[in-house]
Amino acid sequence: MKTLHRRCAGVDVHSANVVACIRVMTKGKVRHEVRRFATSTRDLVALRDWFEAEKITHVAMEATGVYWKPVWHILEEKFTLILANAAHVRNLPGRKSDVNDATWIADLLAHGLIRPSFVPPAPVQELRDLTRTRTQLMREAARHIQRIQKALEDANIKLTEVISDIAGVSGRRILKAIIAGETNAQKLAALGSKRLKCSRPALIAALEGHVTDNHRFLIGQHFGMLEDLERRIAAFDKRIADVVAPFCHLVALLMTIPGVSRVSAEIILAEIGFDMTPFPTAGHLLSWAGMVPRLDESAGKHRSTRVRHGAPWLKPVLTQCGWAASRSRRSYLEAQFFRLKARRGPKKAVIAVAASILTAIYHMLTNHVPYHDLGPDHFVKRDVAATAAKLAQRIKDLGYDVQYSAAA
Repeated sequence: MKTLHRRCAGVDVHSANVVACIRVMTKGKVRHEVRRFATSTRDLVALRDWFEAEKITHVAMEATGVYWKPVWHILEEKFTLILANAAHVRNLPGRKSDVNDATWIADLLAHGLIRPSFVPPAPVQELRDLTRTRTQLMREAARHIQRIQKALEDANIKLTEVISDIAGVSGRRILKAIIAGETNAQKLAALGSKRLKCSRPALIAALEGHVTDNHRFLIGQHFGMLEDLERRIAAFDKRIADVVAPFCHLVALLMTIPGVSRVSAEIILAEIGFDMTPFPTAGHLLSWAGMVPRLDESAGKHRSTRVRHGAPWLKPVLTQCGWAASRSRRSYLEAQFFRLKARRGPKKAVIAVAASILTAIYHMLTNHVPYHDLGPDHFVKRDVAATAAKLAQRIKDLGYDVQYSAAA
C-alpha cells in the first residue's frame, strides 16, 4: 500500500496520560517508537519537542471526550493535525492496548486511511462553548417550570389548563402571590391580564385548590432558581452578542430563512462555522450533521433508512427551525412539508425540511447571498404533466371518468 506520509505519529489520548507512536520511513524501512507522556502542559511540550526532533509532519489522534483539546492546542502550531472519529479507527478485536492503538493510528495515518473530523477555528470554538452552555441553561430553566407545574397539580391548582405559559407576565404575578401566602382565588384571578383568552370565572375555578406550606416552599425555590437561570441566560446572550458581532451580517443572512430566529442562527453558526471550505459540497455538510438517510443494504435488500446519530447540538435546532418553517404561509418549505407529510408522515417530512434549510445555509454562506424562496408552487411548476396526471388519477379513483388536454 502506498505511503503518503513518511514521517507521522499517532497519539492515543487519555485523561492522565497520552501514548504516542512515531512512524518514520527511511530507505524503505519503517521504524516505530512509542513513548508515554503525562497530560500536564510541561509533558505535552516535551511531546511536541520530541515530534520536532524526529521531523514529524502529520499527527493523528482520537476524539476522546475533551481530553484531546489540550493536546491539540499545543501541537497545532507545529504540525498538520488530524482528529479521527474513534469508530473509524477501531483496532482489530483482541489487540486492544494503548501501545497498539497508538501504533495502529500511526499506520492508518501513514497510508491516508483516516478521514479527518471537522475541527472549527478558535473563534468558532469559543462561540460553540457559549451557545452550548446557554442551551443547557435554557433546558434547565424549562425543567424548573415543569417542576412548578408539578407542584401546582399536586395542590390542585389548574393554572396550566387556562394559561398557556405560566412563566408569562400573568403567570408570574399569580405565582408570586401564591408564594407570598395568598389563598383567595378571586384575588389571585384579579392578577391575570385582561388579554388572557380564558374567562375570569374559569380562571377563578382553576385557582381554587389546596395549597400547603410545603407547596409554597417548593414553588418558591423553583421560581427563585428559574429567575436566577434567566439572569445567567441574559448574561450569556450579551456575551454571545459580543463574540458574534464581527459576523453579525452572517446572522442577519441566516435570519432571512423562514423559521430561523436569531438564537437559532447563532447556534447554527457556532456548530458549522463561518467558512464552508471544510465541506466540499452541501451533501458533505448534511452527512456530517446526520441529516441524510443511512445506507444499509445487503444482498440487494434495503433495510433501515433512518438518519444517523450525529451533531447532537445542531440537529435539534434544525428540527425546530423545520417545524417553524412548515408553518410559514405560502413558502417553498411549507409546500415541501405537506407534500412529504402525506406520504411519509410529519416526522420524516420535518427532517426533510430541516435538510433543505441546512442546504440553503451552505450555499448562502458559500456565496454570501440572502435566502431566495422557490415559492409554494415550485413542485407543480417543476413537472406540470406529472401533476396533472396525478390529479386525474385521483379523480378516477373516486369513480369518475376524466379526460383532459392542455389549454390553448
